[in-house]
Amino acid sequence: MAQKPVIGIDLGGTNMQIGVVGEGGKVLGTARKKTKAADGMDAVLSRLSEGVIEACAEAKLSLKDIAAVGIGAPGAVDPNKGVVLEAVNLRWSDVALANILTKKLGVPTFLDNDVNVAVYGENKVGAGKNAADLLGVWVGTGIGGGLILNGELYYGTFMTAGEIGHTILIPNNPPGHRSLEHNCSRTAVVDRLVRLIESNHPSSLSSMVDGDFERIKSKVVAKAYEEGDALTVEVVDDAANFLGISISNVVTLLSIGKVVLGGGLTEAIGDAFVEKVAESCRRFAFPDVCKKVEVVASKLRDDAGVIGAGLIAMERLKKK
Repeated sequence: MAQKPVIGIDLGGTNMQIGVVGEGGKVLGTARKKTKAADGMDAVLSRLSEGVIEACAEAKLSLKDIAAVGIGAPGAVDPNKGVVLEAVNLRWSDVALANILTKKLGVPTFLDNDVNVAVYGENKVGAGKNAADLLGVWVGTGIGGGLILNGELYYGTFMTAGEIGHTILIPNNPPGHRSLEHNCSRTAVVDRLVRLIESNHPSSLSSMVDGDFERIKSKVVAKAYEEGDALTVEVVDDAANFLGISISNVVTLLSIGKVVLGGGLTEAIGDAFVEKVAESCRRFAFPDVCKKVEVVASKLRDDAGVIGAGLIAMERLKKK
């Protein structure tokens, strides 16, 4: 019997992406909406429900045709209980999201972390397909990570495995400047560029955004990098170097053979950024055999979270 389609949801602090996912991770219909977390949880969930209906309509299906829902939420989650423990950018704490959506949609719902579902998608049908051990690192507003060990998502005792962004990179820095996320996320890269420009370091970024630094996002940074703006190249390459060092530590610690890089900054800059991270990772990995680690870009890109959440829902439904 053919597998009934499922819904995959990538819930972010800014946007939510919803897709109907069929066998093999094929996306049959999509919907995208603003999250607008400031409107409150009920409003967010109402928009999410509307998006589910729209995605089903695009796939020429109804909710009655859907077997399950999988959702990746930002922040700390307990996938076993289906609870969002803390999602700072949604302003949620201890939200039983899986149960709430099961009742709201009338379909079994399964929850996981947003980067975990993206990494799972890459492991099943993307750039990390069939890798027994895989580290995924998503570089955007923050830095998130996920781990596949022995072919399965690994959570660890405290359900925090893979959270590489919160590891300490420079302990002697002031508070708020110590972790990998504080130093290498898109937010950190832009903040550093703005501070340097405001300290009279020349950069084409100023003219690119007409002096409105709020407009400096991943695509603007990528354009300046591609055009060879010296300040942008220096700051981005520095971030890539530090990111590679942190990844090399995980490669050495767990003997990881493959790393997938995703997220807005990675996708915007592309291969040049991935290669800089890879060079740094290989330089610091120990012993020499670990220098064979593959560091590659996400294949599924924006669809990674939707596809991964859908595939997780399929898998967990079988075990239910």
